[in-house]
Amino acid sequence: MVRVTRVLPGSIAHELDWLPGTEILRVNGREIDDFLDWEFQTAVDDLEIEVKTPSGESVVFEIERPEGEPLGVELEPPTVRRCANRCEFCFIEGLPKGMRKPLYVRDDDYRLSFAYGNFATLSNLKDRDFARILEYRLSPLYVSVHATPWEARKKLLNNPRVPNIMEQLGRLTEGGIEFHGQMVIVPGLNDGDVLEASLADLWSFEERCLSVAIVPVGLTQFSHLYTGKSMDRENASGLLSVVERWAERGLGERGHRWVYGSDELYLLAGRDLPGPEFYGDFPQIENGVGAVTSLRQRIRDGVGELPRLDGKRIGVVTGLAMEALMPELLEELTRSTGARFELLPVENSLFGATTTTAGLLVGEDIRRALGGRRDLDLALIPAESINEDGVFLDDLRFAELREEFSMPVYPSYDFIDVLQHEGSLAWSAA
Repeated sequence: MVRVTRVLPGSIAHELDWLPGTEILRVNGREIDDFLDWEFQTAVDDLEIEVKTPSGESVVFEIERPEGEPLGVELEPPTVRRCANRCEFCFIEGLPKGMRKPLYVRDDDYRLSFAYGNFATLSNLKDRDFARILEYRLSPLYVSVHATPWEARKKLLNNPRVPNIMEQLGRLTEGGIEFHGQMVIVPGLNDGDVLEASLADLWSFEERCLSVAIVPVGLTQFSHLYTGKSMDRENASGLLSVVERWAERGLGERGHRWVYGSDELYLLAGRDLPGPEFYGDFPQIENGVGAVTSLRQRIRDGVGELPRLDGKRIGVVTGLAMEALMPELLEELTRSTGARFELLPVENSLFGATTTTAGLLVGEDIRRALGGRRDLDLALIPAESINEDGVFLDDLRFAELREEFSMPVYPSYDFIDVLQHEGSLAWSAA
């Protein structure tokens, strides 16, 4: 059963007098357990939908809808499946106490993997879950592999009962499911021979394994489970050598580099990031693979369309990871616009100096970077640091925080998004 939270005006559901609180029980005789059942079972146009109204009455609706017209309901969010593992590198285990409760939810849900690209370990799958994945062809999935040798994976996930990932992936790929994989590398645990064995195993799935991201372990000052070695320049360089060897094999034998190192891995190794052609269609950009290269490309593509902003002073807040890379981008923006860009790298005050990603900056970091500055005409902050509700990880609201500053402040993904549109409005408003 799923519950309706909103009925869209003018929709089919509205015409049928559905109300928020209506419980959807069955569609064409099939019980509806979650949003997946609803989406797939209502994909046809001839529908018999059994519901329970908010008053408790059971009603069956027979619907012949015009082709493709949505029914017009929004559903209650599903109960998220929790993770039973306690991975050494778990980000949730590296959060400080006292933050809002949803941040501590350790999801490990194959449904969210398919719907939103969340990585899941698959360690809580039951036979019924495999059947649903295969029936609905939930492909591609995003799988946190970390290691394919079973004993190594048990240790990494701190879960002696974790299933054999090779058997699970074999069952899925035999049914036609494709997947993207990730391996968070902990020096001494899943590098070296374990990494080589894992890549060989993943290679054996041929085209069903669409891509693999190799990501260095990331820790905060609150991480308390970690027992591995630190990730340093030497480790990162060694990992990239392995990645590049397997990537070249993929390019030569299959026509694409199927394994990629994350941007952070290149930065730790002191290596230049590859160009856009290296990443193909950027299959794991949300996982930090090729994100900087994509940013560079978006700036190059859009910089010619920017207005002249001669004499304007623009502050750019970022994390420490981008401190060395950002000046090159800002110089290109300066040449095109005539504005003066000031880079404002800031250390993460919540997670500590080891957390250098711009997207994990918190509201207090923005306050420290911009508070008291009255010499800037505009400031840009990482859009990734704010969730869809406009809230930073430390619960500060962007809409309230920006009122503290003397200059307009905008979240930005690539500079172009603000400078081309909203930035010009800010100048005129001033």
